[in-house]
This record gives sequence, structure tokens and C-alpha cells, in this order.
Amino acid sequence: MERRSFVKHAGLAGILAAGSAPAVMAQQAVRWRLASSFPNSLDTIYGAANVFAQKVKELTNGKFEISVHAAGELVPAFGVVDAVQQGTVECCHTAPYYFFGKDPTFALGGTVPFGFNSRQMTAWMFQGNGLKLMREFYSQYNFINFPCGNTGAQMGGWFRKPIKSLADMKGLKMRIGGFAGKVIERIGVVPQNIPGGDIYPSLEKGTIDAAEWIGPYDDLKLGFYKVAKNYLYPGWWEGGLELDLYVNQKAYNALPADYKAAVDAATAYAHVNMQAAYDAKNPPALKELVGKGAKLQGFPKDVMEAAYKAANDVYNELSSSNPHWRKVYTDWVKFRNDEILWFRFAENEFDRFMSTRKLT
Repeated sequence: MERRSFVKHAGLAGILAAGSAPAVMAQQAVRWRLASSFPNSLDTIYGAANVFAQKVKELTNGKFEISVHAAGELVPAFGVVDAVQQGTVECCHTAPYYFFGKDPTFALGGTVPFGFNSRQMTAWMFQGNGLKLMREFYSQYNFINFPCGNTGAQMGGWFRKPIKSLADMKGLKMRIGGFAGKVIERIGVVPQNIPGGDIYPSLEKGTIDAAEWIGPYDDLKLGFYKVAKNYLYPGWWEGGLELDLYVNQKAYNALPADYKAAVDAATAYAHVNMQAAYDAKNPPALKELVGKGAKLQGFPKDVMEAAYKAANDVYNELSSSNPHWRKVYTDWVKFRNDEILWFRFAENEFDRFMSTRKLT
């Protein structure tokens, strides 16, 4: 008995001396590729993918590395979802509404006209049913989504001519992202879905009459003020655009539990970081744009009212014809309406008061 006990403990001592127990596996090396829908010149929206990849590497002691590729390097900007679905790449970083052509329900995972602001969207995703409902929807496309950034409320874009009324919108060819085109066309605009890197030459050549991207910081980088001076606000179609990381389901399932946790933590970090970056960088950029001749202008009331009606018409029609949309939208609109009620009494009143003060 004493001999068996000695051998047993001696064996354990040997294992401990070797530095590991049989049940403990060494971290495995994993290499993924991430396809972005954005040009690498935009350190905010494209940069969120770099922030995510770097954080994953840190959390896994360098064992899980993700190379980030700008739009067009591996696949076109609007080809990233197909690439993830087919397993050509393991993941992508994109704006969900770009893919409304597959199903309009994609847009609810990003933003739709007169929807959530960024905080409300994050609340729906993480504390409401948003993440659950969108993951159920995306499962048919063979990927899982993770919120990975938000731009906050956007500007309404650059116009060659001033917009004084709804009549001035009629017939304009405007670059506008994704699903919002379904709404804006109902007020007479001709939507053009153009990747970020191709907007400036289209505006410069007169192929389009107006263009929206995100806000002052990115717009300054892209140089739109050089070819169109009228800078309208707000971007009523993007009160808070969520960006997503889409991960191929098979690739995700193959990850060990701690690597899955790293993906979850890193996307959450990148999500907060992107919003913070835009909130910090947009104010000085707006001042610079005005100094360079940008003319700030709010959308006329008749434009806002017509667009709001058009948006609700579209939503009601989709609810009648698309069961995927109806299931997600029913929950989405209830959550939005409750959020707006709350914000009306606290957040909005505080913001309204502060925006009318002479700040010292």
C-alpha cells in the first residue's frame, strides 16, 4: 500500500514538475482572415477591425491571429458576406444594411431610417432581444454576428445645391448606403449604392448630385467639401449605425471556448472604442470643414416629414410580406418606442438644455 501510494504521488510530482496536467491543453495556434467593407484610409470605421484583431491577439497570448484586409484586397466591399457564408474567409467587418438585397431584415441589425440612436441600439442588442433575434435570422446564412462598432448619429450628406424644400430633392442622384435607398426613393431621390472609396470621384465627375458617408471626421478625410459645399443634417436614416463582425459558423464552432470568449470580449471592446473615436474626432473636424467653406444646413421640415411617412409605409409593407422582417421588426419597434419615451424625459431634455447654453 505504501509503495502504491509513493508511486502515485511520485507520478503526480513528475507531472507538476513538467509544468502541466494531462487535462490542460496548450493553446493552439489559429489564423483567420477578416475581409472589411471599408478602405484602410479610414482609421475609425476600418480601424475597428484592427482594434478587434489586436485585442484577440492580446487575449490569447499571440496564439490567435487575424489578418485584416481592406475592401477589394480579398473580395469587393459588398462581397464580404458571400465570402464568409461560403467559408472563403473566416470573418468580415461590415454594415449589415449593405445586404438588404438578400433580405431587408439585414438592415435591422445595423440601422434603418428613424430608428435607434447608438445607445438605444446597443441596449436592444445586449439587454433586449436584438442579438438573439438577429442570430436566429443569420443562422440561415451560415454565420454568427457580433456587434463591433457604432458611428453614432450621422450627418445628412453633401449636396451640390442647397436644399430649401422637398421639391429640391426630386430627381437628385444621391449616394446613400443600403436600405435607406428604399425610403429616400419614395420622396423622389434616385439612390446610388457606391462603396466608400468610390464616392469622391463620382461626386467630382457629376455622376451623382449628392453623397452621404458618415460624419465630419471621415468626410474631411474623403474630401467631399472640395466638390460639394452644402452639408446637411441630420442623417435621419442613420441615427446610430451598428457595424457587425460576421463569423463563419463552422469556423466559430471549431474554436476552443477561451478563443470564443476572446472574440466576444474583443468585439465588445472595439464596439465601444469606435463610438468613442467618432465622438472625440467629429467636433474638431466639423470646425475644420466649416473653415474650409462647408455650409451647414438642416433638412427642411417638409423633407423630414415626408421621409418619416415614407419610412413607416415601407416598414408596414415589409411586415405584411416578409415573415423574417415581421418577427424582428415587431420586437424592434416596441423596444424603440419605449426607449424614445424614456429619452424624452431625461436624455433629450438634458441635451436640449445644454445645446442652448453659452458654454464657458
